[in-house]
Amino acid sequence: MTTGLELRSKITSGGKLELSLEEVAIPQPAAGQVLVRVEASPINPSDLGLLTGAADLSTLAPGGTADRPTLTADVPADRLPMMAARLDQSMVVGNEGAGTVIAAGEGAEALVGKKVALLGGSMYATHRIAPAGAVLPLPDDATAADGASCFVNPLTALSFPETMRAEGHKAIVHTAAASNLGQMLVKICQADGVPLVNIVRNQEQVKILKALGAEHVLDCTTPSFKADLVEALVATGATIGFDAVGGGPLAGDILACMEVALNRTADAYSRYGSATHKQVYIYGALDLRPTEIPRNVGMAWGTGGYLLTYFLQKAGPEVMGRLRARVAAELKTTFASHYTAEISLAEALNPDTLKAYSRRATGEKYLINPAK
Repeated sequence: MTTGLELRSKITSGGKLELSLEEVAIPQPAAGQVLVRVEASPINPSDLGLLTGAADLSTLAPGGTADRPTLTADVPADRLPMMAARLDQSMVVGNEGAGTVIAAGEGAEALVGKKVALLGGSMYATHRIAPAGAVLPLPDDATAADGASCFVNPLTALSFPETMRAEGHKAIVHTAAASNLGQMLVKICQADGVPLVNIVRNQEQVKILKALGAEHVLDCTTPSFKADLVEALVATGATIGFDAVGGGPLAGDILACMEVALNRTADAYSRYGSATHKQVYIYGALDLRPTEIPRNVGMAWGTGGYLLTYFLQKAGPEVMGRLRARVAAELKTTFASHYTAEISLAEALNPDTLKAYSRRATGEKYLINPAK
């Protein structure tokens, strides 16, 4: 085989999203490189940002053929300026994945035949060239599906306690906590002795986390949510939160309840509120509304965006190596991922399927198998 397929996303300067499968030549690895046959790549929220951009998915229109489908959609004019840096560029999607090394350049021959995982983009493709040092060899009993999600969610979950400790906090609040990432965080915090307050959106999600042994699990849709959150914050001392929701009042509610909890245990009254810094990092966008911060959060607080890439750049190679080693060692336990469906590259361009995996619903995660 001399050619393969790549799933491409392009937003035109005329305001159209164009998704397609493009036939490309399979490159040969140079010295220190490996050629990976991609067999599993998850659809993460961060992938959707590149795949569909700011398109209006209600305008999706299918085209092409059964084995080379296409999709188009309108990008509203007021959203187009946000896409300026990528206009008219055909871009390969997929942050991470796993597969089999089928060829290697000089110095990397020992990896041929090995199952490996890779973080580096362009993974929604049948083949991927990568530096040998960038791939993570999987345990002998691991499948590509086992290793497909071993970077973005596991490393993000591991980065939360690392950030907590680095910034001088002692406990964590996490939202949308029944997600794959959230369940990983529950296990990490249990193993590492980190108090964790989990916020979910329904009682079924409460049951999921309680079954894992989580102590503090709060349903934000209940009338007693804020009161319950204050009690959990008093019990844990949590002053840092990681929010996957983003929009609406939730981040502000967390900060306000942190302030109440801190004032409850304060030795003396201050007209400026608690001097203890409270921080909520927003790492997701399940709610696209503006983030609402009320004025009852005191004066010592902050919000900001949070991205795994930025954390790893600050953390450095020693921390990255330590976290990668933990992921490999606990791949089928702490960092096991569960998938709603496994789909082919062509199926990923089915309009109904795309709308399903674009919902970003908690507990729903799709896996693309380019070899399918």
